[in-house]
Amino acid sequence: MAITYKDYYETLGVSQNASQEEIQRAYRKLARKYHPDINKGAGSEDKFKEINEAHEVLKDPEKRRKYDQLGRHWQQGDPFQGAPGTEYAYNFGSGSTDRQEAYFWSSGDGHFSDFFETLFGDRFHKTPTESQDRQSFSIKRQGDDHEAILRIPLEEAFRGGTKSITLQSVSPGSRNIASPQEKHYEVKIPPGILPGQKIRLSGQGGQGIGGEPPGDLYLKIEIDPHPHFRLEGRDLHTELPVTPWEAALGKSIDFPLLSGPVTLKVPAGTQSGQKLRLRGKGMPNPKGSPGDLYVEVQIKLPKKLTPKEKALFEKLKAVSKFNPRS
Repeated sequence: MAITYKDYYETLGVSQNASQEEIQRAYRKLARKYHPDINKGAGSEDKFKEINEAHEVLKDPEKRRKYDQLGRHWQQGDPFQGAPGTEYAYNFGSGSTDRQEAYFWSSGDGHFSDFFETLFGDRFHKTPTESQDRQSFSIKRQGDDHEAILRIPLEEAFRGGTKSITLQSVSPGSRNIASPQEKHYEVKIPPGILPGQKIRLSGQGGQGIGGEPPGDLYLKIEIDPHPHFRLEGRDLHTELPVTPWEAALGKSIDFPLLSGPVTLKVPAGTQSGQKLRLRGKGMPNPKGSPGDLYVEVQIKLPKKLTPKEKALFEKLKAVSKFNPRS
């Protein structure tokens, strides 16, 4: 019997280069839309079965690789023959969600396509049920990975350490979204972590199915703006206000850094806007060289001069030959 080719990517509405995250997101959206307990429309049950079959293949890297290899040959017109598929039925308990699916295969309520069975065969673990006229097959799946945002001060990102946090979530199947559950974590923050980097908490994601392990929780780092320092990559940028005479004559100035105070030498003749570079004084790097610190000199004048200050500036004006516009 000739077997009809199934385009699983088209079924889920994703490209052949789609990531696992994109496939999972597309599957959840379609599964909710066509779930028989929600969608009573004609054809929704068949559509739901097609979605589950496509997801069963594309979520598994090994099955997906085999399917992609077949797809290339199929495009060339190679014949494809197969035996009838194993039939299945589905059963969803009340309050179940797409993260807690349980699929049941039997001999009378539907089927995985002949295409699927010819390509992959019967690989499902069989367990007895109370029903005498059917047997249940359950899909085993690792729990989903979750992600949350963790905002920290720049000082904390620079130095690292341990931070106590509390996250709120609603349990799968819960109907009371007004009463989220709280969970507390002790998070180790590595020194020099940057915005966008993630901290992995193993096993703290969604629950697995069929005895499989839970997923992981990823904390994506965001760093609060700092009143004095600006972060660019691993480099830090700041400003240093100086007086005209400090810039002209030079000056050693005590300057507070995130790593502690240092004495910063302003060379004589320093111009406003000139940057002083302190190598290795930027963000730490656990896997390489730290960033640098760039200090931009800003020459400041008093807004109101005392009579004596004005007299001195008048004297400087009389003796100086400097013309900044020449």
